[in-house]
Amino acid sequence: MKKVDQPIANVMSKNVITIELSTNNLETAELLFRKHKIKHLPVTDKGQIVGLLSLTDLQRLSFVNNFGEDEFDVDTAVYDMLSLEQVMVGKPVMVSPSQTVRDAAQILTKEAFHALPVAEDGQLVGIVTTTDLIQLLLEEAG
Repeated sequence: MKKVDQPIANVMSKNVITIELSTNNLETAELLFRKHKIKHLPVTDKGQIVGLLSLTDLQRLSFVNNFGEDEFDVDTAVYDMLSLEQVMVGKPVMVSPSQTVRDAAQILTKEAFHALPVAEDGQLVGIVTTTDLIQLLLEEAG
């Protein structure tokens, strides 16, 4: 079997860092991105996936480059004006663990996403990113 025909469950990250919608705090989200060195943060509500927040989403809000030294104060002010729900992508496209790597690659390519939550019955079980797929491609190439 070609690697692209294997189930996503074989290549997805299983220990996914998430943020609960009720947290509603963009500063907390930024801290999670920094602490865990991740670029995508699924948003859950009582265990169900309801959104996806990317580091790029937060960076688009930042006026750091325009203001210089007080970057944290500027970010905090902007974060206080917006809710997690306003910034996240709601109802993200998801895949199931049994779908193939090829399926995920086609979705990521067509939609220009960089991550797909992997869910069963709305429950998050993993995440697959473009980086995961590039690693797989490199392994296949030798």
